[in-house]
Amino acid sequence: MSSMQQRFAAALMAPDSPLPDGLSSWNSRQPKARYDVYRNNVMMGLRRALASRFPAAERIVGEDFFAAMADTFIRAHPPRSPLLFLYGDDLPEFAAGFPPAQSVPYLPDVMRLEIARGRAYHAADAAPLDPARLAAVAPERLAELRLVFHPSTALVRSAFPVVTIWAMNAGELPAAAIAGWTPQDALVVRPHLVVEVLRLPPGGAVFLEALTDGMTLTTAAEAAMAADAAFDLAANLAGALGAGAFSAILIDQGDQP
Repeated sequence: MSSMQQRFAAALMAPDSPLPDGLSSWNSRQPKARYDVYRNNVMMGLRRALASRFPAAERIVGEDFFAAMADTFIRAHPPRSPLLFLYGDDLPEFAAGFPPAQSVPYLPDVMRLEIARGRAYHAADAAPLDPARLAAVAPERLAELRLVFHPSTALVRSAFPVVTIWAMNAGELPAAAIAGWTPQDALVVRPHLVVEVLRLPPGGAVFLEALTDGMTLTTAAEAAMAADAAFDLAANLAGALGAGAFSAILIDQGDQP
């Protein structure tokens, strides 16, 4: 990128900055006015891209607050890719340190959930694992079994009731007072056409994280039980299978039954 292009791009994110040196319009009249229009259009486009990616977060804080936060974020984190549907991966971390948002401590986790939903939507298609294949595995081989996750599967862990908060602000649940302000973990997956967000039962996130790390079914279940005595292997496995979170079974050194 030439120095002129760098100055042109940098000034786009600084509304109070002077006109970049060397810039002119086709008729040599009012280049600043023309540049300011372009600068405003760029900011509006990026703001809209963030609002479309984080609709629940915008609803939580309101359009004006979100727009102000987005403008501050855009100036500090300009896009590095022309793929705007990926823009904003750093917004949850930014929001966590954004002073005006400190009264909404769950906002970053809601954003992380929305990022996981977007990634699931754009993930590669794959057939979810047929539960019958797991049922066909000989009981003596279950200790050696590993599960391969569907390409769209993601986990979001939160110290807040993030699934409920997201659902109430995404039109999935009616708005209401949340009884029992407790941590919630989310399973995000798109086995077919629709992205699903499911609240995981006790120990579920630890169990699935262990499977993600390559642990066997037995070892992952032991890790989940150690983390939460209420962990129920049958319920968690059935729930993840039913959601389409897995795509294949591996036994021993990659042999499939």
